[in-house]
Amino acid sequence: MTRVWAPHAHTLQLDLEGERLWMERDDRGWWTTDHVTPGRDYGFVVDEAGPFPDPRSPFQPHGVHGRSRAIDHASFQWTDAGWQAPPLATAVIYELHVGTFSNAPTFDGVIHGLDHLVKLGVTHVELMPVAEFAGDRGWGYDGVDLYAPHHAYGGPDGLKRLVDACHARGLAVLLDVVYNHLGPAGNYLSKFGPYFTDRYKTPWGEAVNFDGAGSDEVRRFFCDNALMWLRDYHFDGLRLDAVHAIVDMSAVHICEQLRNEVAALEAQSGRRLVVIAESDLNDPRLVRPVEQGGYGLDAQWSDDFHHALHVTLTGERTGYYRDFCGIRDLAAAIQHGFVVAGHYSPFRRRVHGRVPRGLRGSQFVIAAQNHDQIGNRARGDRFSALTTSGKLKIAAAVLLFAPFVPLLFQGEEWAASTPFLYFTDHEEELGTLVRDGRVREFSAFGWNPTDIPDPQSPETFAASQLNWREIDEPSHAGMLDWHRALLRLRRERPDLASPDDTPAHVAFSEQDGWLIVRRGAVQLVCNFANRGQKVVVHNARGILLASHDELSLRGDVLELPSESSVVVISHEG
Repeated sequence: MTRVWAPHAHTLQLDLEGERLWMERDDRGWWTTDHVTPGRDYGFVVDEAGPFPDPRSPFQPHGVHGRSRAIDHASFQWTDAGWQAPPLATAVIYELHVGTFSNAPTFDGVIHGLDHLVKLGVTHVELMPVAEFAGDRGWGYDGVDLYAPHHAYGGPDGLKRLVDACHARGLAVLLDVVYNHLGPAGNYLSKFGPYFTDRYKTPWGEAVNFDGAGSDEVRRFFCDNALMWLRDYHFDGLRLDAVHAIVDMSAVHICEQLRNEVAALEAQSGRRLVVIAESDLNDPRLVRPVEQGGYGLDAQWSDDFHHALHVTLTGERTGYYRDFCGIRDLAAAIQHGFVVAGHYSPFRRRVHGRVPRGLRGSQFVIAAQNHDQIGNRARGDRFSALTTSGKLKIAAAVLLFAPFVPLLFQGEEWAASTPFLYFTDHEEELGTLVRDGRVREFSAFGWNPTDIPDPQSPETFAASQLNWREIDEPSHAGMLDWHRALLRLRRERPDLASPDDTPAHVAFSEQDGWLIVRRGAVQLVCNFANRGQKVVVHNARGILLASHDELSLRGDVLELPSESSVVVISHEG
């Protein structure tokens, strides 16, 4: 049986490959029909307009404006029986974009790179959004058919093959989902019901109606979507995009409801499932237990770590980097997760955030680089284009040594030279609006509009595709070896394996440019200065890993070379 919620409609017809059939309505606004079978294309004619895609379309083979195609999830032959994802507390996440991870911009193209990720030593693959969006190329954050894996990537079966292949290699898989807004092109939900509200606004489009009249079924739409990805596509968890843009005044916030329903599926399936949120609020309520007034999510992103690290490495202080001063704030991020936590934010011109007392390290996901922090720069600059190889090694070491869940962005492990730019494939009028909007957005950072590549140009997309041939070049191979060594050390040292077991103790000198992080019987010593210096490290026993051969340890005195350098040493417990 096919059902569609359309309380706004006076009449509704099923368009089945051109044939139109009347549908019946119940008193809650649900219309039903028995005529749709797997493999057939269909749409809905609402009050004689359309046909429009099914709001819960499982596949859009002809794009966002075309008919939907029914599928049978049970027909796919999975091979991951008994699979169990590693605990989030031991996770190392690798974020990738399906379209640019390989030269073949498909789910199957990603499969060819999975052995590289296994050898690297990550545990979880996080896919940027894959729900159907307009055109063939894009970041995925303007999806409109939230139940349909993108047709250009390979559709439902292609995504299932990818998840199955990850599990076969011991890799868990997370999916980035966008529940705070929908894209502008192909967004037909308002034809069917009160999915959106004009009481709130988002920076990207209409706000979703999570707490107004008719919101019960809207909430059901998004919770069912989350459960579908976990149940029918075997994902091990979800990353909720920008939940600070979700306004919900209900007694039970949609994030809490969603996590409760995922917990029920977790208990039913016996599989470990997680829900991670991205939020700009620096609010520990997201991850606090429901019994303590929280939403009970498993973890949240902390952009403060990235911002403090970025300022320390580059000295850049424009835009939101104004809130950060360098090593002192990096030390605070390593110790507490948040930096801006209940005090004045010059960027926002108000007090922001809250001290995250009592949280575990595994409740924070941190990154030195991610899609936003690279792609939202005018030229999509990675750290590799902004700083030295010595400081890149420091960034990797601090990230993987900090007592949180680390996230790497595709190509970061070999200091990829390719940028990650913002790219779209909209129709001409919308493409012009997007292009102009990017120029206005970047004005806050003082960037020259002429430096911003056209997001609509196919060349912008092509420039963002990883160049895998770089791995064999000496400088890139050396950076890859450094990441592999750090990840191996993280796995093998009990002090580093779980952020919940060993907190960080930090010492630093802003003036001299050094930072020491101790976790258990292991210390990380970083020299951010562009000169040699001696740093005293108490109870040192020996060097475990060093970025430079000329590093030496004599008693408690560590001699660092003239270039930015980093060393991991063991010490007496």
